Amino acid sequence: MAAPSAVLQSEWTKVRSVRSTVWTLVAALGATVVISGLLCLLTNVQWKNIDEGGRATFDPTTTSLSGLILGQLALIVFGVLVISSEYSTGMIRTSLAAVPQRGTFYAAKVAVTGVLALVVGMSTSFLSFFIGQALLGSHNTSISDTGVLRAVFGGGVYMTLMVLFAVGVATILRSPMLSLGILMPFFFLISPILAAVPGAKIVARYFPDRAGSKIMQVVAVDDGRPYGPWTGLLIMAVWVAAALIGGYVSLKRRDA
Repeated sequence: MAAPSAVLQSEWTKVRSVRSTVWTLVAALGATVVISGLLCLLTNVQWKNIDEGGRATFDPTTTSLSGLILGQLALIVFGVLVISSEYSTGMIRTSLAAVPQRGTFYAAKVAVTGVLALVVGMSTSFLSFFIGQALLGSHNTSISDTGVLRAVFGGGVYMTLMVLFAVGVATILRSPMLSLGILMPFFFLISPILAAVPGAKIVARYFPDRAGSKIMQVVAVDDGRPYGPWTGLLIMAVWVAAALIGGYVSLKRRDA
């Protein structure tokens, strides 16, 4: 029987020794910070052209975290590759032969992935915020203002949950191409489109990305979502729990 500490060590070794997984984390951090910074700089430069309505609802915190929309796509790739690359290469048979306790194997993989995602997510969120506020000039806000620390911290949690959701879905589907073929269009196209379609947007409000992103709002706007920041994050956490449980059941019952 493999010791949990040894399984954790092996999973850590796998993650840091595969270049593709490491680079997706670097890409997520870099893309989010750069895009957020550019949007903040552009907002500051174009401030005179923004109408009164736009200025009244302007949220400097959300603006400095806006790069997460693209950065989360790199995180989804990371979450998918962590587990599905073992299936595509056949490495999963060796892993399960070394660690027959599939629950221990899965828990170790989720734990290592979650800790890495949390570190990168928090670094990305706080870095995006401080750089963004510097580029917003006189239109910035402070981390000590009401709701700002919650939004920035929540941005890191949101990124972590997105990675774990991808891990759960990829464990169920066991194919990197199939997993990315479903998750990427869903979060990049389907969810935003449905959120703007009358009738469908009532359901889209409860999608994991729509619900979870509520935590990053500081200025209240009437976006139709009938829940607050923490409830939105809880809804996303339920999606993540369901995906991870589904992944565990799939791993437990199906042959490698």
